[in-house]
Order: sequence, then structure tokens, then C-alpha cells
Amino acid sequence: MVSATAIAILLATGASTSAFSFRGSLPAATSRPRTSLSMSAALIVQNKGGGHGELGFQLAKVLSSNSKITSITILQDEACSDSTEPFVSYASDIPDVKVVKANLADESMTAEDMQKLLGGSYEYVWDNASKGAVGAGKAVVDCAKAWDSKLLTYVSSAGVYQPDDVFPMPETTPTKESAGQVQYEKYALENGLPFVSFRPQYIYGPKSNKWDYIDWYFDRLVRKAPLPIPGDGSQKVSLTNSEDVASLFASVLNDEAAAVEQTFFNCGTNQLVTYDEVASMCAEVAGISDVDIQHYDGSLGKAKFPFRLTDFYVAPDMAMEKLGWEGAKHSLKDDLSWYYESYQSRGGPEKELEFAEDKEVLA
Repeated sequence: MVSATAIAILLATGASTSAFSFRGSLPAATSRPRTSLSMSAALIVQNKGGGHGELGFQLAKVLSSNSKITSITILQDEACSDSTEPFVSYASDIPDVKVVKANLADESMTAEDMQKLLGGSYEYVWDNASKGAVGAGKAVVDCAKAWDSKLLTYVSSAGVYQPDDVFPMPETTPTKESAGQVQYEKYALENGLPFVSFRPQYIYGPKSNKWDYIDWYFDRLVRKAPLPIPGDGSQKVSLTNSEDVASLFASVLNDEAAAVEQTFFNCGTNQLVTYDEVASMCAEVAGISDVDIQHYDGSLGKAKFPFRLTDFYVAPDMAMEKLGWEGAKHSLKDDLSWYYESYQSRGGPEKELEFAEDKEVLA
């Protein structure tokens, strides 16, 4: 068995250590007397990638300049690809952040296991990995309770909403009770934690590892293919830069009491755009004047369209009112210049694409 000493190694220069779940003689996670250091220690639990893959990295950058935070640790899912962004930039861009790796998909992980890996306690915890109150997700909540953490901030998803006809969807919108994120929220609240949950939507960013949303437009524009958009294209979408999302997560530190009192916050830009407007902006940055938008009956299905068939968007009004968040610093229109350069460098125009599903809905 790997020794406890080897498991608990924390790296302060961007390097990382792989660790697994262990059983047997591990001590239970217990709180320790607070010191000036522990009171400002922050833990970010980060998933392996995907739509939320860049958020832990960006949050660490934001917290690094926050006067309340004096140390940051990232508990990183070991399934991430260290050779891709943002993980490849940990050492260079956030060198003072400690990184510990663990198998966050291990549903048998307990709070004792997690405590053994981390070694210390944390007053502020951001969980950007868990999809339910099982395994590592339950362990995060249990550890936060044992540590007597001042805030546990969870990254949920606006996908849990079951909207009616009110848009932008308010925080009071009914949720899917069976969703893992909702179960996590319930578990944290049942345990009496000072808890906050953010519900983000579509995210893009300079170090993303998921480009599907905006690439859908460029894939068709550069090939002079039709853009099949359901409905009349006036549906709104919240496309938010990951740096703005991270600043939203950190805004709980502006007013912790107000954050806990409200508990649930929608997370997205305050600069909403329509499906057709995204097409026009992408065409402009790519230097394409002949844009073939073809609207179709949404009852035919999504094909490969990246967004919902109907309106499904949130706005950050509550966070702006309660937490003093100043709003998005980035706009999609401005960001599309670097995004298109990234699309080209990633070989977007050269990919072999057939658009078979597009042809079916436009037939």
C-alpha cells in the first residue's frame, strides 16, 4: 500500500501528484483550530475537462489577487489530460497554486480519503467537479462540514431547470428533482452548511477544451454551407467568457452573508444575443458576407445545433444585486476575433465534415 506520506504530497510549483482512494486506517476528517492561514485557505475541486474544464484555472487566477485568500489548492481529477489546456498551463500561469490529483470518479471515496489526500482544512471551498452527492461529491460536502468551512460554493448547471414561459429564467424556476446537481444541493443544505450554488450555461474561453458551441457556426460559414437554425432565430442565448464566470464564482466573497441567504444564483453574461446574431457576428469576423441562414421547424429536431430549440437562458441580475458583481468584462463580439484565430489554429477549416443531419432537417 502506498504510504500516507506519499499520498499527502502537495506541490507548490504547479507540479501534481496522482492519488487514489484508500481504505482501512485513514483518520476521519476533523476540523482543526483556525489560524490566520487556515482561515484564508481556498480549495478548488476541479473536473477532468469539458464545458467546465477551464473554470478552476480561471477561478484560481481570480482568487490569487483576492485579499481574503492567502493559499489556494486545486484538487484535480486525475483523468484530465495534462498536455491540453488549461491543465498544461497550471505550472506557468498559476505557479503558486498547489495541485493534488485524485480519482474523483471513484464513487467509493469518503471524506476520510479526501482528508488524507489534502492534509489540511479549508475555509473556502469551490466544487467544480461533483455531479451528485455520491463518492467524491459527498466527500466534499462532508469535509466542508468537518472543516467548519465558511463557504461551500458549488458549480451546478442551468440545465437542471424545467422552465415555463418566464425568461430569463429566475432562480425560482422549478428544477429536475432527479438531477444529480439538485441532489448535491439538497445534501449540502440538509447538512447545515453555509452553501451557495451557481447555475451556469454555455461557456467559452481562451483555454477551453470544449469548443462545440461557437465552432458549429464557423464550421458551416467557412464551408459556405447553410446554417440550419430552429424557429425564427430570435431565441436568446447566454454565451459567457470563462473569466467572467470565474469572477462570478469569486463574487461570493464580496458579501458572504448575502450569498448564503440567497443560496442560488444564475451564472452568465448580462450581454445576451440571439441565435441569428451569433451567426452574423461569426460571419463578420471571418470576413464572410454571404451568410446562408435557413430557419426550420424545430419539431424536426436539433440535428447538430448546439443550443436549445426554444428560449432557454439566464441572466445574472441576482448576483449583480446581492453580490455586487459588476457584470461581464468580455463581450462575445469582441472575443470572436481571438476565437476565430483559435478555430483556424485548431484546424477547424480543414476538418472533414458532411453535415448529414443538417441536410435532413432542411430537406
